[in-house]
Amino acid sequence: MQHIYRSFNSKSIFHSSNLLKERLREIIPIKQALLRDIRKQYGQKEICKVTVDQAIGGMRNVFGLFYDISLLDSKTGITFRDYNIPEIQEYLQKAKNGNEPLPEALFWLLLTGDFPSDQEFKFVQEEWKRRGELDQETVKFITSLPKQLHPMTMLSQSVLYLQKNSTFQQAYESGKATKPQYWEYYYEDAMDLVAKIPRVAALIYRHKYKNGNLISSDNSLDWAANYSHMMGFDQFNAYELFRMYLSIHADHEGGNVSAHATHLVGSALADQYLSYSAGINGLAGPLHGLANQEVLKWLIEIREKLGDKVSNEKIQEYVLNTIREGRVVPGYGHAVLRYTDPRYIHQKNFAERLIKDDPLVELVKQCYHVIPPVLKTIGKIQNPWPNVDAHSGVLLNHYGLKEFEYYTVVFAVSRALGCTANLVWARAFGLPIERPGSITMRWIEEKFGENQSVK
Repeated sequence: MQHIYRSFNSKSIFHSSNLLKERLREIIPIKQALLRDIRKQYGQKEICKVTVDQAIGGMRNVFGLFYDISLLDSKTGITFRDYNIPEIQEYLQKAKNGNEPLPEALFWLLLTGDFPSDQEFKFVQEEWKRRGELDQETVKFITSLPKQLHPMTMLSQSVLYLQKNSTFQQAYESGKATKPQYWEYYYEDAMDLVAKIPRVAALIYRHKYKNGNLISSDNSLDWAANYSHMMGFDQFNAYELFRMYLSIHADHEGGNVSAHATHLVGSALADQYLSYSAGINGLAGPLHGLANQEVLKWLIEIREKLGDKVSNEKIQEYVLNTIREGRVVPGYGHAVLRYTDPRYIHQKNFAERLIKDDPLVELVKQCYHVIPPVLKTIGKIQNPWPNVDAHSGVLLNHYGLKEFEYYTVVFAVSRALGCTANLVWARAFGLPIERPGSITMRWIEEKFGENQSVK
């Protein structure tokens, strides 16, 4: 499907008080009709066959989820509305003197499929500034959370606390919401949640790690830079890192745990807050959002054991020893990708452009050349190339974010963009509650046992 820039010539949109919602009102009927046509024409086509191994093994390569925001290809990596990482960097709006795409522009793209005009981009930016303020009750709730809690627990609880403001929940309970209008309430909740989540996350950081010394928001800054500022990182290059990180992590198709959990819970008509809290809880799992922390710990471990100047041969031996001990090499391989993750390449280019003489950044670069050939010699590894997590933790560490366990919170702030945008469209399309069938061991034995004909 080819996309082109849409000319900004609609007077009704130009003078609207809500440009993004008006744009959605234009395109949702078109997309609804397209989906009806697709179902009519292709509804009985078989997408894939499912084996017992796939049912038991986490449904890998089982295509059974409709998710229209992003797509992950094993060769080309992630695309947002059919645009890859280099394209979003080239075409989305950037900060003055900056090179990184701004998340406000990406959110417009995720919702509409179009690159925003400057007017449309500024609309989202101003809306998030207006909607992003936190009332004193919310601030008091967050800063009263026990500091011994994990920051992801704090974030999940804080998002649930914000649920009291859900426009969908209020409209549904009052009986005012009709099914064709559901998407509008989900849109309002998405805009509110995304606007507030950096401020919530920054409060958690300052409360837990900085003795409650809070930093006020600065509405002269963009969404990502303001997040960096409220955490206490006020270099321009730190702003650029947050702009980059929050953009490239925004979505990763629908099958990953955080996106799928949000989609699943939302399919029961749980509002954006309830649904994304579920996504946050999934992201907190060590097998999902913990990877960049594990990479950074592993790289620090290499330097502690092998010294500052590590030869390629010593890294090779260290990798082999890691595998012999039954551990994985963190940051390498991917469940879907079979080539180097384009998000890794984007971060690598960022580091080469802006960072000099950081030993850990240099070690990441060295590992990029050394580790894949070693992993290729091990037959069971399908993808020996680095993924996004091989670089992101080192970059956060370089700009002063040393608290490893907080890294997943930054990930969650980013992933809110894709997860909430998807739920707007799930309601616009009227997708049903997700309810796959399941099987038992006895079912498998009775269907495929010795006395049954195996097809």
